Amino acid sequence: MSITKKFKTESQKLLHLMAHSIYTKKEIFLRELISNASDAIDKRHFLSLTDDKIPKADLEIWLIPDRENRTLTIKDNGVGFTEAELVENLGTIAQSGSQAFLEKLEQKNAVDIIGQFGVGFYSAFMVSKFVTVKTRSPFSDQGYQWTSDGIESYIVKPDEVKEIGTEIILELKDDDEDNEEAYSQYLEPHRLRSLVKQYSDYVRYPIKMMVEKTEDKKTKLEEETLNQMIPLWKKMKSEIKDEERNAFYKQHYHDYEDPIKSIHTSVEGMLTYTALLFIPKHAPHDFYSEHYEKGLQLYSKGVFIQDKNKSLLPDYFKFVKGLVDSADLSLNISREMLQHDRQLQKIASNLEKKIKSELESMMQHERDQYVTFYDAFRHILKYGIYESYGINKDKLIDLLMFKTSKSDNYISLQEYIERKPESQKAIYYATGKSRQAILNLPQMDAMKAQDYEVLLFLDDVDEFAIQMLGNYQELPFKSIQQGDLDIVDEETKKTIKAKEKDHKDLLKAIKKSLKEQVKDVKLSTRLKESPVCLVSGEGLSLEMEKVLKQMPNATDVKAERILEINPEHDLFKALVSINEQQPEKIETYAQVLYHQALLIEGLPIEDPTTFTNQLTQLLINSAKKA
Repeated sequence: MSITKKFKTESQKLLHLMAHSIYTKKEIFLRELISNASDAIDKRHFLSLTDDKIPKADLEIWLIPDRENRTLTIKDNGVGFTEAELVENLGTIAQSGSQAFLEKLEQKNAVDIIGQFGVGFYSAFMVSKFVTVKTRSPFSDQGYQWTSDGIESYIVKPDEVKEIGTEIILELKDDDEDNEEAYSQYLEPHRLRSLVKQYSDYVRYPIKMMVEKTEDKKTKLEEETLNQMIPLWKKMKSEIKDEERNAFYKQHYHDYEDPIKSIHTSVEGMLTYTALLFIPKHAPHDFYSEHYEKGLQLYSKGVFIQDKNKSLLPDYFKFVKGLVDSADLSLNISREMLQHDRQLQKIASNLEKKIKSELESMMQHERDQYVTFYDAFRHILKYGIYESYGINKDKLIDLLMFKTSKSDNYISLQEYIERKPESQKAIYYATGKSRQAILNLPQMDAMKAQDYEVLLFLDDVDEFAIQMLGNYQELPFKSIQQGDLDIVDEETKKTIKAKEKDHKDLLKAIKKSLKEQVKDVKLSTRLKESPVCLVSGEGLSLEMEKVLKQMPNATDVKAERILEINPEHDLFKALVSINEQQPEKIETYAQVLYHQALLIEGLPIEDPTTFTNQLTQLLINSAKKA
């Protein structure tokens, strides 16, 4: 009995875009279908290690061009589909991230990202007007057939498929001379051979095709293996060109750009393994979602064991793609045993050191490339410092970079230390939403006066990470927006203290007016030009308060607030005069002053109406006096 089902609306839109797109690289459909076939064989091989019911077989992929019927068949003896799997996998496109895929697909040349979003099968409709899938799973006694024109619906029905595996039959579109589309090329053995060489040469299973060979004036069909199959990582590093390595990465890890760095390392001795690792230029679309899975592919003597072994990478290096091949691992080892395998733990430790070393080298010698990497993955490095109470901070601290008050280019903490004045006794930082917003902070006055460079914390995670770091090379990290900066000389301190004593009644009156809003009111040692600023006391900072309040299920957290007033500013002199002549108005002025400080800090005003009314009245009074 056959069933007809409609594609979902989003799937229909995707199919239409892919089938009627104007992109030139329609040839990648073959790469995607071969890659899917290889994955299916991987799954069959892995399942056969633990399930005796799955028969052993010579695992291979076949291309079968048929000029007469204008079809191209891609056949594998991989794991196949059950009826439910057909509906689930071929009836819904890009179950996660489909909207992101749509947005990318509508961009120029974005067809290269097809594999990255798990929709590779549907690339078949770029060259086909009708697709038939015949398949049988080792977990089903019945085979099935899936057919569709890739427009609105598909049909699934039973089929007498005898062998385990999948056969995809593409009925190619007619050639379109007006648009220079020659779909017939995908029926030509030389073209298929060329595409396999270009995109699938390192697929680890033989890709075969029957080709015509002439011998003694007689033409006959012979079986030909189109791909090398020699794993790239088994070759000597000196024998591999960058183009080969990049092509391998893009094919196997579904990226549309070359990696920013390749790491090919071999170790022999007490521990023997080869690793081929890649650092991408950009984060995958789902990198920061719960759907993203880290891990490296695992092989033993070139035989695939596991697709994503999570124990080989720490979370803070989860952006790394690649594989590990070790002769020390048993082919029959279970997933549970792998998690506790001591050899694997040693390999993971070595790889972590190697990745860190390569990143440090890139920072030192290939700064532009490191900046590209850092822009893409700095958040995960910072989370690595913050998580587990900073247990990994010493491993990651030298990979961090920050923009500063003196430069829009990143610098490392080591570089900050090297160029600071000898008199500077702390590493200063400020937090904000943009570089300009921080440079405009009143708290920057003293830093400019002392010619101190300030690290700019522009990511929400920065302050959390810095709490774990504490110090660097025995210099403490210190926020210019928090606590006492202690950067003025003793004479200046004495002068400020004296003024606070002289005007203690004014400061006491302002503090009383703001008793529900601030912990203290004091004269500032950090302000030079600005009249007022708001800083936090010990513990929670004002910026961290903002971040925590944006989080789901946020509690009513609040940082201690200290209002600092510039004793040299005309505003303070005006307040002194008002307190002497009209002390009853100090409360209004105090509220306006406090709300100004809130606005400067980017904090919300609880009662904007009262604030604007108070400000308006002060302007009116000022105008009357004028």
